[in-house]
Amino acid sequence: MDTATLTALMTFAFATSITPGPNNMMLFASGVNFGFRRTIPHMLGIGVGFLSLLIGVGLGLGALFATVPILYTGLKIAGGLYLLYIAWKIGSSRTLGEGKVGGKPMTFLGAAAFQWVNPKAWVMAVTAMSVYVDERSYLWSVIVVGLVFAAVNLPSVSTWASFGSVLREWLSVPVRLKWFNITMALLLVASLWPMLK
Repeated sequence: MDTATLTALMTFAFATSITPGPNNMMLFASGVNFGFRRTIPHMLGIGVGFLSLLIGVGLGLGALFATVPILYTGLKIAGGLYLLYIAWKIGSSRTLGEGKVGGKPMTFLGAAAFQWVNPKAWVMAVTAMSVYVDERSYLWSVIVVGLVFAAVNLPSVSTWASFGSVLREWLSVPVRLKWFNITMALLLVASLWPMLK
């Protein structure tokens, strides 16, 4: 992979990882509700889950979905329903989680598995593998794409959890937290819009 392509890939990875989407909305809400430290497994799960999705798409899943579109449609429906469930959980939360009190943040495995039904993650993975993979050194470029996303993803998503944890004290007022969680739930539902096109 030449320098220009690598630079373009890094820019694409950063832009798609840092912009709002289901993962970042959930991390922001988790940072507020549970704090940064308790959100770390969620962040790590996103990184590992998305890396596995990227490699899977690079090794043939993208072609399978192109050949059997009903599978992709089913995945989009499952992902959309799960996002609506998560939005409902966030929107109905009324207390900040402290220690064992209140709700629990998303687990490492839950966050990793979510990447496989996350519509934005699929668009990112399919686009990255179709644009930045070099047919002449296919396997190596699939690995490079995965490594670039792994390096860029964690700092990007941790920014959202950090923003949330910074607002944690201000949102400790119940009425502010209520409206914050409702707003985050609505934004999470709004993030489904690209999937409906």
